[in-house]
Amino acid sequence: MVKFYLTKDGVAPEQLDRFEEKCWIDLVNPSDDECEDVSAFTGISEDMLKAALDEEERARTEFDDGNSMFIVDCPVIEESDGGGDIYTTLPLGVIYNSKCIVTVCLKENTLLRDYITGRERVRTDRPVHFILTFMLGNAKRFLYCLKQIDRKTRRIQSEMEKTMRNTEIIQLLDLQNSLVYFSTSLTSNFRVHDKLNKVEGVATKEEYLDLYEDLLIEGKQAIETCHIYKDILSVTMDAYGSVISNNANDTMKKLTIITILLAIPTMIAGFWGMNMPVPGQSGYAFYETGWFWLVVFGAVILTAMIGVLLLRSNPLKKPLRKKKKREKNKRD
Repeated sequence: MVKFYLTKDGVAPEQLDRFEEKCWIDLVNPSDDECEDVSAFTGISEDMLKAALDEEERARTEFDDGNSMFIVDCPVIEESDGGGDIYTTLPLGVIYNSKCIVTVCLKENTLLRDYITGRERVRTDRPVHFILTFMLGNAKRFLYCLKQIDRKTRRIQSEMEKTMRNTEIIQLLDLQNSLVYFSTSLTSNFRVHDKLNKVEGVATKEEYLDLYEDLLIEGKQAIETCHIYKDILSVTMDAYGSVISNNANDTMKKLTIITILLAIPTMIAGFWGMNMPVPGQSGYAFYETGWFWLVVFGAVILTAMIGVLLLRSNPLKKPLRKKKKREKNKRD
């Protein structure tokens, strides 16, 4: 899809029917024919126009025959199969020359939509100002998505305090993957930001220099915030993994105790069951089965004694007793 826009007197961009000088061309998942037509209008090579259409394209800059290209990663919110949101990144290219500005992306960009509707003011006849404004807004967009990830992480943690299900753990894993994508993209974008000071006019014009300094500040803040959230989420996932492991250990301990308790009477019954008269057996009176009852009562008493010993021998109590003893010695 190809759209042409032109700003006049600082108002919202006006959509055009065809190409004009100093316009802004917005390409969203363009076809080969559309790229060929735009290349003929603008003098920008098709390879440069299609560079940002690769989802794996890294953030970079390129200057060729009067054409300047800046590719940066932009945050994208997608819906997962489970109904939640997945945060990922998508490359977007901004290319300009003496004729026009061209933006290329596989999907519609939220920030560019704000430019089209007039919520954010840009001028198509000032490509350097357009790029600086877009990259500054893109860094702020990353910060907004990071705050959303932090809110969702806190909400999932509060739900997991009540009940721990696989759904919440998978959601945390998706958010952790999103932070990994964001961290890589923000680092790559910051390398592109550093090269902007070589663009003509950025270091000399006060307006451009202010935008550039704000861009560096927002970019560094986004990187630091992403690292903090990623570390917090990593610690949280490790903590929940430990909790799940402890719960499994407690369950296995209980099952082991039950197995031991049931094994004792089974073992004793196996030793004596076939070699003594039992109640109801033909040819034996009830008073002649005394050994049977003796063995049964002995097994019950022995089982109860071993059960009490197992419950009292809690391995967690020993370190606590040692710790209290050390603290008492220190006070003395």
